[in-house]
Amino acid sequence: MKAHLRALSLLVLTSLGTPAWSETLLVDRTRDPASNLPVRGLTTAQVEARFGAPAQRLEPRGGQKRQWPTINRWVYPDFTVYFEKNKVIDVVANKASPNEIGPKPPIR
Repeated sequence: MKAHLRALSLLVLTSLGTPAWSETLLVDRTRDPASNLPVRGLTTAQVEARFGAPAQRLEPRGGQKRQWPTINRWVYPDFTVYFEKNKVIDVVANKASPNEIGPKPPIR
């Protein structure tokens, strides 16, 4: 519910000064039932078998302390997959165009 309110607030704030038809919300595109994204809990081997090799494997982040697990990130053309150890913990859809409102690109 909070995500929906944030997306709605963002849409209202950004549409005040620009035409509404020029903007596409990333959240609308990812709600499509045909969207083919990895799901939480898949292993790195399962993701690679199903989606192929990633376009880029970013440097791991975290792991400085035992409480901070190392997070690995694989970038595909349409999404970025986040792994803790070898399990998917999150998937973020990448922007399809500069006009699409969505997450910032991953820190490299």
